[in-house]
Amino acid sequence: MTFASHPYLLGFENLDRLVERTAKSGSDGYPPYNIEQRGDASYRITLALAGFCEEDLQITLENNQLVIRGRQRDDADGRTFLHRGIAARQFQRSFVLADGVEVGAARLENGLLHIDLARSAPETVVRTIAINGKNP
Repeated sequence: MTFASHPYLLGFENLDRLVERTAKSGSDGYPPYNIEQRGDASYRITLALAGFCEEDLQITLENNQLVIRGRQRDDADGRTFLHRGIAARQFQRSFVLADGVEVGAARLENGLLHIDLARSAPETVVRTIAINGKNP
């Protein structure tokens, strides 16, 4: 039994799927990231991406899921490494966004990718429902 099957939570099946999808997303810890609240309705996601350049990164938004993908080019052309601790590595990091959260600017500076998010205030709607087609 899931929380969305509770009798008072009608129409929240989609939320159950979001929780399940989030639980299945990669949790290998790379790249490390911060989520910062910058105001009442604004947030910033910051990913530590040392060695990545803009051309190595792709940011997409589909069905309220923000996906950041990175793939570094192997720059070992003719070089011999005695120790290689900074590996060319690919990653995918996903974040599920609530309805009304918009993705703003993204910028890469000093090895940190900053993605700004803003939540728009929902409009309160009150409706009167007619009983048997009669308006009150």
